Amino acid sequence: MTVIRRMGRAVSRLAAVAAVLLAGAATAPAAFATRVPPPGLGSNTTPAGPVPVHTVLVGGTPGWQIALLTVGAAVLAAAVAVFLDRMRSPRRAQLTGDAH
Repeated sequence: MTVIRRMGRAVSRLAAVAAVLLAGAATAPAAFATRVPPPGLGSNTTPAGPVPVHTVLVGGTPGWQIALLTVGAAVLAAAVAVFLDRMRSPRRAQLTGDAH
């Protein structure tokens, strides 16, 4: 393997790690967000009670559709993997040459 290929792979891995860290840093403030009451709503310093939770009764994606999307994505990923492997196998045979 040439030095250029090794450097290219190292740079691509470093770029992937940097992208993951940047995405984590971008989403961290949203994960730790809290509601702050606006100033001037009186001198009441006691904390408010728990916020009522309302479940969604209408709309959303049914479970069978989520399962169907997951299975479709898995089949598509497997097909792409097989396609890429078949494209790569003649090239591999070319590189190794005949062993006869």
